[in-house]
Order: sequence, then structure tokens, then C-alpha cells
Amino acid sequence: METERLIMRRWREADREPFAAMNADPEVMEHFPAPLTRAQSDELVDKIEAQFDRLGYSLWALEVRESGEFIGFTGLALQTFEAPFLPAVEIGWRLARPAWGHGYAIEAARRAARYAFEQAGLDGIISMTAVSNVRSQAVMRRLGMTRDPAEDFDHPRVPEDSPLRRHVLYRLRRS
Repeated sequence: METERLIMRRWREADREPFAAMNADPEVMEHFPAPLTRAQSDELVDKIEAQFDRLGYSLWALEVRESGEFIGFTGLALQTFEAPFLPAVEIGWRLARPAWGHGYAIEAARRAARYAFEQAGLDGIISMTAVSNVRSQAVMRRLGMTRDPAEDFDHPRVPEDSPLRRHVLYRLRRS
């Protein structure tokens, strides 16, 4: 898939090293329980690719069309952990710091949402993040997603004593 400035594609072996560097960056991973090791990062790529094989969609690797540079991911992930609103498909993104502030997240998220509704036939998608992650929440709102504070939740995969445990939930329905 493509946008005006980005190529959204399946993952390549060459993506693993810059992805691991991105996942090891404490600033990129500020709103996650911990940065990822190289092995954890590679395992995530394997899970992403397995979901592509199983569902036909997942988290697309993002490449800047002009330079060919890998800058992160945006896409759709089936979430099945224990929560009242699941299972559901989540739209998400993670970009390397040099890619922040260029509008890439919203550009790719709009394309991924279109895919969710037009190609995957989904009726709705969700997005979630730690309460402190105001940048991602801004992307969610720009995407047209809405939040009902009554649906905010404590993420069961985040340690109970972590300030990141409380999450907000946003929704977007097919329109």
C-alpha cells in the first residue's frame, strides 16, 4: 500500500536492525513498560508477519518513498488479551524519533483505517495507549476516533505498580 509520501509493506530482513534500534530507544518506548531487546524485537517482527499470513493484514513496515528509509510501523493488530472490549482490531503506530513531527503517523493511519473498512471489511477499530501518551491520543483524535472515559482500563499486560497501567480506549466505526 502507498500514501503520498510512504510505502506500507510487508517486513524485510533488513528492517530488523533499525527496528531493534528503535525499540531499544527509551524515548520511543517511553509509554511502554520497557524497551525491547534485539531478541524481543525480532520476535515481534515474527508475530507481525504471522498475523499477515493468518489474517491478510497486520502492522505494515513504513518506508519513506523518497529515500527508501525504514521509519517504523503502522497498521492493524488483532488484540485478544483479557478486556471487556476484546477481541477487536487495533490500529497502531510506532515511529523512530527522526520520523516524529512530519505527519507520517496520521498519514499512514488514515490509509490503514481505509484498509480496515474497505478491504478487511471491519465495522470498527480501536486504539489504546497509556494515559500519559498525549501524542498518540492526538493522532487518534485527528483520525476521527472518539473516546468514552468510561471505557478507560487498566492494561492487564502492564505491571500493577506501573504508572503506564491506566490506558485510554478510542474507537472508530465504519462511516
